[in-house]
Amino acid sequence: MKTLDDHAVGNPKPEQELHRSPAKYRDPGVSQALSLRGSVVPERLIDSDEAAAIIGIHPKTLQKMARHGVVRGIRVGKLWRFRASAIDQWIVQQFG
Repeated sequence: MKTLDDHAVGNPKPEQELHRSPAKYRDPGVSQALSLRGSVVPERLIDSDEAAAIIGIHPKTLQKMARHGVVRGIRVGKLWRFRASAIDQWIVQQFG
């Protein structure tokens, strides 16, 4: 019969193993997070106001840029959503 001390001495509990990610995902360069089951969690989408604030422009200007394909965005009904990584990528392209 195992005691609580058995788990504390280098033998992790099964539920603790779920929180460990493979070594390739521990790299700080990887921008996507993992869920408890090891599947990739999609990047959070930000709204026009938040995305426009990152660039320093008016939200309507950003929406117009997205409509014309200048900046990558997703239209959900009447609302525009953006990935922060897509906004950052656009900024880098402007300086490159």
